[in-house]
Amino acid sequence: MSFWRKTVRSLRELQLGFAEAIFGQEASDFAQEVAVDGLSSGRRLAIYRNNVFGRLTETLQAVYPVVQQLVGEGFFKFAAAEYISHYPSQSGNLHHYGRQFAGFLANFPPAAELSYLPDVAHLEWACHEVFHGADHGPLPLEQLQALPPERYGDLKFRLHPATRLMASLFPIHRIWEVNQPGYSGDQTVDLAIGEVRLLVKRSGRVMELNVLTSGEWYFLSTLADGCSFGEACELALAAEPGFDLGSALRRRVTDLTLVDFFDV
Repeated sequence: MSFWRKTVRSLRELQLGFAEAIFGQEASDFAQEVAVDGLSSGRRLAIYRNNVFGRLTETLQAVYPVVQQLVGEGFFKFAAAEYISHYPSQSGNLHHYGRQFAGFLANFPPAAELSYLPDVAHLEWACHEVFHGADHGPLPLEQLQALPPERYGDLKFRLHPATRLMASLFPIHRIWEVNQPGYSGDQTVDLAIGEVRLLVKRSGRVMELNVLTSGEWYFLSTLADGCSFGEACELALAAEPGFDLGSALRRRVTDLTLVDFFDV
């Protein structure tokens, strides 16, 4: 007498097989693991796949409304389906989903003629992170004022966790502005305006895009990179000799862009 025993897959194998059946580009044999009750196993997987792709597409639409406005809903959904196939969600929190979308668009042949589109997506992801970023109290001025001035150059400042800095060769702030709901001003966008450097922050629940001069860009980006106050001042003045360091520091402490410091 002979006996046959079906090989039982481990939980990890089942999970990997299920993910491949939902997100994979090639045919999967996972359907044989799905119980049949009224609907075929293949049909059950197709329904689940459509639900997953639909929910992730809605997530991308919520994060990237300007990108969708620029390319149209049909093209956006087409691009989203390709993105989802290559970048399935890695977290149960959908607020984390879509981080790589700008990079995906930069290498997506159907969008190649829209050279500004990846930077617009970068800006929208920055807005998304800023909107959901943590709150933080003001910089402790009393502690700063208690330090001797000769130590200021070695200080390192921290930017508010709900701020982002970004630069683009295109006027993405203007593209973003004219595609906001309710905008009724001039719709003209001159792509020849050239490079723009932005501080993305929020005031309450309202997004703010601050256009920075070259001096303030180097001042803030150098601090954000973990360099000292002295180094940031040096680079800012090299980029913009007339840059007013005192005014910039006061402004960015007052508006909660700079919220902490430490002495190294």
